[in-house]
Amino acid sequence: MGRLFLTKLDGAFYTCNSCQTHLANIEELISKTFHSRNGAAYLFNSVVNITVGETEERMMTTGMHVVADIYCLCCCQNVGWKYEAAFDEAQKYKEGKFILERGRIIGGAKEASVISSDADEG
Repeated sequence: MGRLFLTKLDGAFYTCNSCQTHLANIEELISKTFHSRNGAAYLFNSVVNITVGETEERMMTTGMHVVADIYCLCCCQNVGWKYEAAFDEAQKYKEGKFILERGRIIGGAKEASVISSDADEG
């Protein structure tokens, strides 16, 4: 087993809710109007610190797509999926994009706002 090399994001980002590994920068967010079997989901241009599973054809509410589940690199939790291909021309914009399920991520605020400023109190 080797050492994990993780990408650390700056500014506002989303993390895995299980192990707090950085997953996506807020600037990569395309839409918050997606849905998964487990609830709300967000569409991103890119994500980091994930592994991509096997591709499969999956029927979604917008039609048939070829997708691959994505997993947190640290804790291996399924955090969403990657769109590999869309059969409907109107859905082609999703190809190469990523879905993160809202219930499996935390964040969106700047890292600095999460850290307490106890040093200023006195």
